[in-house]
Amino acid sequence: MSVRRSVLIGTGSALPKRVVTNHELAQMVDTSDEWIVERSGIRARHVAGEGETTASLAIDAAKRACEAAGVEGSSIGLIVLATATPDQTFPASATIVQDALGANGGIAFDVAAVCSGFLYGLGVADSMLRAGMASRALVIGAETFSRILDWEDRATCVLFGDGAGAIVLEAREVAEDGPGVLSTKLHADGAHNELLYVDGGPSSTGTVGHVRMKGREVFRHAVVNLAEVLGEVLVEQSLAPADIDWVVPHQANMRILDATARKLGLPSEKIVVTVDRHANTSAASVPLALDTAVRDGRIKPGDLVVLEAMGGGFTWGASLIRV
Repeated sequence: MSVRRSVLIGTGSALPKRVVTNHELAQMVDTSDEWIVERSGIRARHVAGEGETTASLAIDAAKRACEAAGVEGSSIGLIVLATATPDQTFPASATIVQDALGANGGIAFDVAAVCSGFLYGLGVADSMLRAGMASRALVIGAETFSRILDWEDRATCVLFGDGAGAIVLEAREVAEDGPGVLSTKLHADGAHNELLYVDGGPSSTGTVGHVRMKGREVFRHAVVNLAEVLGEVLVEQSLAPADIDWVVPHQANMRILDATARKLGLPSEKIVVTVDRHANTSAASVPLALDTAVRDGRIKPGDLVVLEAMGGGFTWGASLIRV
């Protein structure tokens, strides 16, 4: 018996040209390479320069994903762009990407769930494809978090970077044991707003604001929530952690990645890690890491891959995909 699924057919990513090392940051704020590496595992990050925006990075990532999928950008009927740092308050940055690809007339919108945004976008796109609202979709995570950082706050400015990642999904009839998005679980809990947020906004202050975070509390919630939601997608498919070939987690902090893996009994060799060179790129983090592992040959057709993330809100989610 066949089922209609959203099948992953291409990945792509893009990074700003400028690389900022920990040593360079130590010249700007009271920190050191040793301090940053010990607490986060981060050694460098990319920072957007003049002319590099969330939309421009998203366009580059989208074009590379379409090229990898062997499809024309104009054939994309649905674009979901996850970002907390859009080019404009409105219209959606997804419409800028749509126009650049020549996909005008289809569906294009942004979603805002911060670091979990790509998982939220994936869940929405998967549902729309299976419902027949489009046959081919781009799901993009893109951020220029450097534009909302307080560069005098060493607790936050050292943790984030800029970048974009994208995937192409295509609705196909496949065998039950065939490829595609198998399960996605999403959650939110607004009671923890004050633990990770931006202290600005068009409605409240009329300013962009800066990222504020209580790192210790975020860490505690992240380990619990990520382990639980990863377990949810496995249980739905009657699978165990040992069945997973790869976990592609949100790249927030190496200590969170290690703690989550230990909680699930997963070997570190199954965890895709890019936080050391990309830092936390928020909604771009998961698709950027996914593209890295696909292109270097680690993730292969037939592999079972779990994507998972948690972000401000709190929001969190996971998706199980057979590549």
